[in-house]
Amino acid sequence: MYWHFHLDDQGFGPLAALFKRIAIQEMGHVERLAERIIFRKGDVEMVAAGPTEKVIDPQEILARAATMEQEAVTVYNQFALQAGQSADAATKQVFESLVNDEEGHYDQFDKQLENIKRFGPNYLALQSFGQAPAEAPAKEE
Repeated sequence: MYWHFHLDDQGFGPLAALFKRIAIQEMGHVERLAERIIFRKGDVEMVAAGPTEKVIDPQEILARAATMEQEAVTVYNQFALQAGQSADAATKQVFESLVNDEEGHYDQFDKQLENIKRFGPNYLALQSFGQAPAEAPAKEE
């Protein structure tokens, strides 16, 4: 959400909306994992995976987000394999589903990075169109 707020503040509405949508999906991932852990009689401890990265440049945000999605795919694939080796098909399916989601997130971020490479900095400028406040209607006198 940190990146969503900063992108929105900078006027990059479409990118901010993308990050907000994905952040909400990621919260759903946390919920699914917590529910599975509790079902398996485990306990859930909610702690941040790490500090918030104070990156506010849109291109740097996209690059970091894409890297994080790739890392998640690797980790979730490993967990899916471990669950399969433990004959826990339901947990394996949860992780496989998360891999699919994370690959989709990566693809969205990667497409934005490719557009920046293809169209240059002007692509980011296009992200702010339609974001200017509307003019107040003229008052009748």
